[in-house]
Amino acid sequence: MKGFFEQVYDLVEKIPAGYVLTYGDIAKMLGRPHASRFVGFAMSAVCETDNRPWHRVTFSDGRLWDGQWAKVQHNLLKNEGVGFTKDGKIDLKKYRWNPDVVPVMADLKDFPLKF
Repeated sequence: MKGFFEQVYDLVEKIPAGYVLTYGDIAKMLGRPHASRFVGFAMSAVCETDNRPWHRVTFSDGRLWDGQWAKVQHNLLKNEGVGFTKDGKIDLKKYRWNPDVVPVMADLKDFPLKF
């Protein structure tokens, strides 16, 4: 059985370009609705040389990460076609990924994952 961080990374890798999920979305999809903070811990452990699409994970109100990676995240998302509101947030109604509407090549039948 995979650990929680590995489960988070497996799901994040399925988010298509041009879409985002929130920390809470990921926690719910993994069957752990109160674990959004731990999703954040998992994402903060991703190093800059990692090829995972860490930039597609955001806060529940569409805000981006704070600090040194905010501009990098903004540019990566913008290059994928994600639009931003005047206050710099992502319009989650438009860009939040719903696997039932925008499927990916990978089979998501294993979600939510159990511990």
